[in-house]
Amino acid sequence: MITRCLEALRRFRKAEDGSVFLIEFVIILPIIFTVFMMSVDMSMASLRQVHLDRGLEQAVRFIRLNTSTPMTHDQIKNMVCDRAGNPGDCAATLRLEMVNVNPRQFSQMNPTIDCVDKSLPIEPERGFALGKQHDLMLLRACLKFDSITTFLPLGFNFIKDGNGQGSVYAISAFVQEPS
Repeated sequence: MITRCLEALRRFRKAEDGSVFLIEFVIILPIIFTVFMMSVDMSMASLRQVHLDRGLEQAVRFIRLNTSTPMTHDQIKNMVCDRAGNPGDCAATLRLEMVNVNPRQFSQMNPTIDCVDKSLPIEPERGFALGKQHDLMLLRACLKFDSITTFLPLGFNFIKDGNGQGSVYAISAFVQEPS
């Protein structure tokens, strides 16, 4: 039995029938694998974006309907993380900005998004103010994450911070309901 197996392996090793296909396979496989990994990375980024949008919208609904309840940045952040399915290290990498907007003299939020950068010293959140009844509010959330394909030179190219993390963000506008 063992001699038959060894003989079959020797014949397989000496055979040159499939060498043309083997060369094509060796050349094409890394390209296909790279495209596959890039699509997985993009899918995960899109999934994070959808979950962040969902979590933010559900938290905004709760805030909008409970105007009389005072809330802190950390409470709202935990609410977004819980409703977003807790993507990654949400509690440490999510940053919120909430500003009151005058609808008659609209001014934009700061164009640079306030995100957590673990490579820099910790900074306090900027622009976080709870509104009163009938106030128009803008809430922006920024979530940092690690890319899956950091080892591929052709991976999905996120804008990365000093720690090598990419970011997704979501914006929601709402009016505080009267009590």
